[in-house]
Amino acid sequence: MAVPKRRQSRTRRDKRRSHDHLTPPGISLCPQCNEPKAPHRVCPSCGFYKGREVIESK
Repeated sequence: MAVPKRRQSRTRRDKRRSHDHLTPPGISLCPQCNEPKAPHRVCPSCGFYKGREVIESK
């Protein structure tokens, strides 16, 4: 079984973990109602997608 000979330093450990962070979700504005929405998805507030109404709004 492979066992490390030396303990890794905090610097080497943290360099390896530098890419393990979370990225914030992408947010775009709806061209109809200017509310924030996820890109390439139907707007939850007005129901429009690509300039046409997909879901009937209340």
